[in-house]
Parts: sequence; C-alpha cells; structure tokens
Amino acid sequence: MTRSLVSYCAVWFAATVALFTAMPASATELGIQGTQFTIDGKPVFLLGASYYGALGASDETLKADLVALQKAGFNWIRVWATWVAFGEDFAAVDGEGRPRNAQLKKLQQLVAECDRRGMIVDVTLSRGAGDERDRLIKHEQYVRAVETIVTALREHRNWYIDLANERNIGDARHASIDELAKLRELVRRLDEHLLVTASQGGDIGRDELGDYLLKVSVDFITPHRPRHQKSPGETEEMTRRYLAWMNEYDRVVPVHYQEPFRCGYSSRSWEPSTDDFLMDLKQAHDGGAAGWCFHNGDERGADDGRPRRSFDLRDGPLIEQLTKPERAVIEGAVGVIAPNK
Repeated sequence: MTRSLVSYCAVWFAATVALFTAMPASATELGIQGTQFTIDGKPVFLLGASYYGALGASDETLKADLVALQKAGFNWIRVWATWVAFGEDFAAVDGEGRPRNAQLKKLQQLVAECDRRGMIVDVTLSRGAGDERDRLIKHEQYVRAVETIVTALREHRNWYIDLANERNIGDARHASIDELAKLRELVRRLDEHLLVTASQGGDIGRDELGDYLLKVSVDFITPHRPRHQKSPGETEEMTRRYLAWMNEYDRVVPVHYQEPFRCGYSSRSWEPSTDDFLMDLKQAHDGGAAGWCFHNGDERGADDGRPRRSFDLRDGPLIEQLTKPERAVIEGAVGVIAPNK
C-alpha cells in the first residue's frame, strides 16, 4: 500500500469516526408488547400530561416542568406541532405543511431532551388548528406536514405521532379513514419503526374501531372520553369493552387515554375534582389501558383564559399555573398505579 493511499485511508477513517461520533444516538425507545407500551423493552404504563404549547415555552420553563413531572413519576408529555393560540403561532409547520424553522428546531430540542431523560413525547397534528382554520386543509399540505415532522425527528425513538387530533369531528379537524390510511402508509415509508395513532373525539364505536385497526392500521387507539360527571366511573368498563372488541377483530393493540376531561372546560357544567382525575386514572389502569394523561388547558370562563396552563406556556411553567387540586393530581397520580412507590 502506497503512502498516499495509507494517508487517504487514515483521513477517511478519522472522518467516518467523527461523523458517527457527532450523530446523536437515540437513548430511549418506545415500543409495544401486546396491550402495553414498553420503554427500552420493559413494559410500562405511560403517565403523562398535556403540554400543548411547548414550542412557545422558554428553556427555563421547559426544564422546570420536565424536572417536576419526572420527580412526580410522569414519563410522557403531549405536544402539538400545529398549536396556534391566543394570537400566537407556536406551530412547527405552516399552513402548507412546510417547516417553520425556529419552532421545528425547538421541537427537535425538546424531543432530544426528553430522549436523554427517558421520557416519551406525543407529537400531535391537527387540521385547521387554532386561529388559522385553513391549516393543512388540502391532502397535499397534510402529506407535507407529516413528511416535515417525521423527517425532522427520525433519529429519535422516544416519540410517536398522532396524525389527526379528534379526526372524526365534522369541522375543520376532520380527516377521513381513507386519508388516514394513506398518511399511515407514508409514515411507514419514512420511518418503519415510528408508532402511529389518530385520536377520536369521544368514545370509539365498534365499527369505527375496526376502521382504525384494519384500515388505518394504527399501532394503538387514542379515544378522548366524554367530559361529564359520570365519565370517571365509566372508564374501566369502556376500556374492557375496547379490548373485547379488538379480540373479535383479531387485532389487539394498547388503549391510550391521551386526552381525558380537564378543569376550566366549561363554567356552566361539571368541574372535576382531584378525586375525579385519580378515579379516572385508576379505572383506566385497572381496566387494562396502557396510558393516561393529566389533561389541562385554559379557563374558558375567564376573559383572558387564565390560567391557560399548557395552552400558553409563555405565562410560566405548567406546574406553577396549576390550581391546588390539580397539583394534588400530579402529586398523587403515581401512587394510584404503583401504590408502593
């Protein structure tokens, strides 16, 4: 071997080592085992919190909340990639599905930080989200948005994608089963390992469940249970019903409650208590669900919506915006699903 060839090989080897050293490796991997989620191959119950406006939060706010949530035993957050609220656009993609560089970088950094911490991130898309009701209305815009998000986060294994928040609602959010099936196939081509769901506004009927399982081929279902006073006491039965129906379809996947009821939703009806949240969590867990979310948002009865909680994290950390009963949910949740902790 000539000296020039030896030098060339040495340079090539050094460059290759530098390249792979610089590439961040995924530290945390979300998976599925039967009706359960796994983190790094170990079965786990996903205990999380709504964190919709994360892309508008300061680094200090993000750090404070991640530390507080992990300390309380929470292991995932739900972030919207299309969040527009209170006159501000926090979305990682624009109405055409193209990247908004600052916000997309923020999303990448957040997923990377959660990856380092062993936490899971739900990244949700929504058609017509927020104040811009024409966002992602055309199919090609939606395709572009999915391509943008999946490509940007592809090096990480600690996240999943909700293709369409409450896709069944007949307003700007609506995404048909056929469209979802095409988007799901797109994700499979872009990243065959990425877990995929599409959420339902309300309970899922038996026939709809078959569509999600067999036509869209979601990896798990995400029904948003009704928001009335009896709802917490019905969650266990509903969970068992989903699992029984899945057996009939010969395809059983996890049941994940990523958006239950919340405080501040309606000043004229039921306002859930700490006990209501913890009952709903217990019923979800005991019924065989794979995950549950402490949902939170703005005060619809207030002129400025405050406290806005996760809907506007410019106001400070989520933990500091919560009411005393809500903080009690955070503090008591892990004891419901793991009493010895």
